[in-house]
Amino acid sequence: MELLNKHVTIRKFKEKEINDELLKSIIYSGTRASTTGNMQLYSVVLTKDKTQRERLAPFHFNQPVAKQAPVLLTFIADFNRFVKWCEYRNAHPGYDNFLSFFTAAIDALLFAQNVCIAAENNGLGICYLGTTTYNAQEISEVLQLPKLTFPVTTVAIGYPDERPELTDRISVKGILHNEKYEDYSKEIVDELYSFKENLEMSEQFVKENKKETLAQVFTDIRYKKADNEFFSEKMLNFLKLQGFLG
Repeated sequence: MELLNKHVTIRKFKEKEINDELLKSIIYSGTRASTTGNMQLYSVVLTKDKTQRERLAPFHFNQPVAKQAPVLLTFIADFNRFVKWCEYRNAHPGYDNFLSFFTAAIDALLFAQNVCIAAENNGLGICYLGTTTYNAQEISEVLQLPKLTFPVTTVAIGYPDERPELTDRISVKGILHNEKYEDYSKEIVDELYSFKENLEMSEQFVKENKKETLAQVFTDIRYKKADNEFFSEKMLNFLKLQGFLG
C-alpha cells in the first residue's frame, strides 16, 4: 500500500543500465496479472538500443523522457499468438472484431500496471507515454507488429534522477459510488476540483495559455476536440488494417 500511495511519474533517469535479469523478473511479475480466460492476450517489446529508441521518439512527440529513458517497454494487445495456437490445433478462432481488441487491450494494460508496480518495488521509476495510441500505426511499423496486434501503451523505465512531489488526485469521495452511480451536481464538481484549480501550477497553466479556467486549458489546448477526432479516425483505420474491425 505504501508503494502504491507514494507513486510518482519519473521523467528524468540516471545513465545507469538496467540488468537484464531484473528486467526479466519484472516482466514475469507482469504475467501474474489477471487476464481474460487465462488467454494472456498481450506481448511487450523491450527497446534498449539507442537507435531504435530514436526511431520511436518522434511518434511520442519527441518527449524528452522517451529519448532519455534507458528502456522503453511497448505493451501490445496481442491476439496474433493465441489465434496461431488455435489454428495449429484445428480450432477456428473468431477474434477479428472490436470486442477481441478491447479484451486484449484490457489484458495488456493489466499486465503493464503489474510491470510498473514490480519495477517501482525494485527501485526503478516509470512514466506512461499516452502517445502510443495516437501513432499506433507508425510505432507498429518500427516494431514490425503483425496483424491482430495493437500497441496500447508505452512505459519509459529507469533509475530515477529526480524526486517529484505527489501529484494531486480527486478524493475517494469523488470517485466512489455506493450501489448506484450518483451524478455530480455543480456544487459537488466545484468541491472536487477546487483543490486542483487553486494549485499554483494550475494557475500558472491558465495564465500562460491565456485562458479563463483550467478546464479551458484541457479543452482548448491540451486535448482539443479536433485532435481527438483526428486521432480517433486514425486509430479506427489502423484497427481495421490490423484485422480487428470488419
